[in-house]
Amino acid sequence: MSTTPSDVPAAPLSHPEGEENTGAVALVDLRRYDQSWYHPGRSKPIVLLWWLVQAVAFPLTLHAHHAPRRFLLRLFGAKIGKGVVIRPSARVHYPWKVEIGDYSWIGSGVELYSLDSINIGSHCVISQNSYLCTGSHDLHDPAFGLQVAPIAIETGAWIATDCFIGPGVTIGANAVIGARSSVFRDMPAQHICVGSPCRPLKVREMRNSQPGD
Repeated sequence: MSTTPSDVPAAPLSHPEGEENTGAVALVDLRRYDQSWYHPGRSKPIVLLWWLVQAVAFPLTLHAHHAPRRFLLRLFGAKIGKGVVIRPSARVHYPWKVEIGDYSWIGSGVELYSLDSINIGSHCVISQNSYLCTGSHDLHDPAFGLQVAPIAIETGAWIATDCFIGPGVTIGANAVIGARSSVFRDMPAQHICVGSPCRPLKVREMRNSQPGD
């Protein structure tokens, strides 16, 4: 008789050799995990082709020569504005779910984990090693179900070095997210926001000059 995922009993925790078994039981059973409902938006061959192209072609392009990388991203469905800077070590999971506005910068080591859409406005900066993550798991679900939600980085925002932006988050226009912050909720426009979890600190004030002066 076959069993459905709900029939599978909870899995006991394993313990390294030599450690005492306390009898604790795992709250999740990863044998029940199922993401068959999720579709990446392209066929498996296209997904694999993109990952191959990114792994091989991106590192071969010159650090300051962004046009080839913009071309490859557009070829695979990304919406990339004019003058976008994207470094060779940046990674885009599914480019067809990504939109980047004019003159924005994507720094070295940035990860755009685009299980859902990532929309980055114009004149935005995503600094080195930041991680924009549209996917997570339901921590209350015994089957550890996949959850996805879009991310929006609005015009003029700066995500500083080594930040984590979680699923469903919107960063308001002209906001600044301080280095190594972890953002799990929306941040207001034109505010400097810091911390883990990230919180608004103060209004971002600008000197009396216009863009382009």
